[in-house]
Amino acid sequence: MAGRKTGLSAEKNEDTPECLFCRIASGLENAHILHEDEFTIAFLDIKPVFAGHTLIVPKIHYELLENIPDHLIKPLFKIARLFSVVMKESLNAQGSFVAMNNKVSQSVPHFHIHVIPRSKGDGLKGFFWPRKKYDDEHQINTVANKIKKVLKCYI
Repeated sequence: MAGRKTGLSAEKNEDTPECLFCRIASGLENAHILHEDEFTIAFLDIKPVFAGHTLIVPKIHYELLENIPDHLIKPLFKIARLFSVVMKESLNAQGSFVAMNNKVSQSVPHFHIHVIPRSKGDGLKGFFWPRKKYDDEHQINTVANKIKKVLKCYI
C-alpha cells in the first residue's frame, strides 16, 4: 500500500561510542571474541545464563530486528544456527536456547541474538534467566577456547 508505514527500515543508526556492542565490534572494548566475519561478531556474554552463553551482533549498529536490512538477516541467523551446533559439541550441551529481545528487556540497545547452551535439568524455567558471572578469567578462557576449537571445524 502506498504511503503505509510498516516500521521496517534499512536505515542504520550511526555507530556511537556510547554503545557497548559498537565499541566491542570496533575493538575499543575488550570481549572474549569467538567469531568475527564481514557482517557479524560473536562473543561471550559477561553475565551468562550458563557458561558459553554467546551474543551474536551485527558489526554495524542497528537497534531493533525491524531495522536490520534484508542482506544481514541471513548472515546473522546463519551464525546463530552454527553456534547452536557448536554449543552441543564444545560444551557437551544437549541443545541450546536461541533468543532475542526487541526493545523490551533489551539491556544493550544494539540488536543481538543470545545462544545459550542447554541440558535437561539445567534449572532454566520459562523466561526467567538467572544470570551469574564467570568464576574467574581462567574459567571464561577455558569456555571460550572449547567453543573456538569446535568452531574451527565448521568455518
